[in-house]
Amino acid sequence: MTKKTIILLSIVGAALLGAGLWYYFAHKNTQEYTLETINPAYGYIAKSITATGSIQPVDTVSIGAQVSGVVKAIYADFNSVVKKGQLLAKIDPTILTAQSDQSKANLVAAKSNQKLQQSIYNRQKQLFAEGVISKSEYQLAINQLQTAKANVDNIVAQLKITQKTLYYTNIYAPIDGVVLNRNVSAGQTIASSFNAPTLFVIAKDLTKMMVRAAVDEADIGGVLVGQNVSFTVDAFPEAIFSGVVYEILLHPSVSAGVVTYTTLVNVENKSLQLKPGMTASINIYLEEDSNALLIPSRALSFKPDSVLAKKYNIQKAEKSTSVALKSTGATTASHKAYVWIKTGETLTEKAIDIGLNDDLHAQVLSGLTTSDAVITKAILGVVSTSTDKAQQSPFMPQMPQRKKPATPKN
Repeated sequence: MTKKTIILLSIVGAALLGAGLWYYFAHKNTQEYTLETINPAYGYIAKSITATGSIQPVDTVSIGAQVSGVVKAIYADFNSVVKKGQLLAKIDPTILTAQSDQSKANLVAAKSNQKLQQSIYNRQKQLFAEGVISKSEYQLAINQLQTAKANVDNIVAQLKITQKTLYYTNIYAPIDGVVLNRNVSAGQTIASSFNAPTLFVIAKDLTKMMVRAAVDEADIGGVLVGQNVSFTVDAFPEAIFSGVVYEILLHPSVSAGVVTYTTLVNVENKSLQLKPGMTASINIYLEEDSNALLIPSRALSFKPDSVLAKKYNIQKAEKSTSVALKSTGATTASHKAYVWIKTGETLTEKAIDIGLNDDLHAQVLSGLTTSDAVITKAILGVVSTSTDKAQQSPFMPQMPQRKKPATPKN
């Protein structure tokens, strides 16, 4: 092979290689769009706010002591199930028993004196009628009898007080329930001179609990009695508990300049999973619709770009800025929005009224049917000899994704 032939073959090979590279890169950058569409479908959507709170029993009773003394015995402990009237503890009654015996003895003496004064009065009355004694002596007999009667009444009252105080040495359960806390032990001295010490705390019914939620002042305006609530607790992260707003307390709570309002939520706790004091992460559903016509929220932001305009027939809608109000159970504010419908090779912009929007789905109040093919985004397909991956068009808006609010379970 001559040198000339070798040079000629090299030139031809370089030309072929250049043509191949040009063909490869030219076809590699060929762009083809695929439009992702979805038909509106009926489903659940809600507008909710979040809050935190603590779980508490609906009704608790703090049991104190009205007498001072040494705790002689304890008959109930933590978590004990007690009945109304059940003896929980006993305070040493020795001193009060002695005082009661003393009052009884004083009463016997006072009644004996009253009997004596009654006899003296009867005799003096007869002598005064016969003119034997003076009027002053008769009045003295009357006074001594009245004093004796008053002394008897006084000692009777003292005896009742002593016996009632003696009764208070026995601590009874005022309701049926469960002992949440016990603050005393046998042998401990308690003093009730100024404040009655709390001995036990009893929860009436742990199958019915209450969540005390702290709702921010910016959100409290939409919270109403009767709204559904769902919440989770750290102890059972996979479980979703439900409740209903029972009451909104008007007294504000201010902490570090943040104003919150306590919102009470009634919760069923038949499984007894919820414990007093647990922290709850709460969703309060301000508005709900279980049969709403829904489209993906990202469809509201889709707009065809210049590349799509070359391939499809674009038909734009007349813009409107009107705002309507429509009732959907609760008063739901609606506003105009625009989506694009794909019909064959035609893309049509359509005005719709939307209501609730949870950033994942939007509620369609009017303007669409379940047969409309709503465009959600455009997918850019890159045709390559070595790869066949699809990516979203850089001209299309990308919506942030988050979890859908939990549906309350009744």
